Amino acid sequence: QVQLVESGGGLVQAGGSLRLSCVASGSIASSNDMSWFRQAPGKQRELVAGITSDGRTSYADSVTGRFTISRDNAKNTLYLQMNSLKPEDTAVYSCRGYFTGYTSWGQGTQVTVSS
Repeated sequence: QVQLVESGGGLVQAGGSLRLSCVASGSIASSNDMSWFRQAPGKQRELVAGITSDGRTSYADSVTGRFTISRDNAKNTLYLQMNSLKPEDTAVYSCRGYFTGYTSWGQGTQVTVSS
């Protein structure tokens, strides 16, 4: 099964930017869709952004216009470009991929936005 590993998290001031990466151990070209989720302390995990195999994207209302999801099938990598970050974006961000017959999750990367 394909394993996913996120990176790119860290501490940033409000208004700053980060780019998260999710590297797959195998091909993501066969994945039906891939997504980014986040979970803040004491809150439920929420869907942040998704991208289909043919490149169609969708976003949570809270991040529309600030975050951009993309995928590079040649590099087996999913990205999340996050701009104009706000303190309420602080959370652990995880990627998820739907593959034939199974779902794979990464371990998550912490994003902390200071005010």
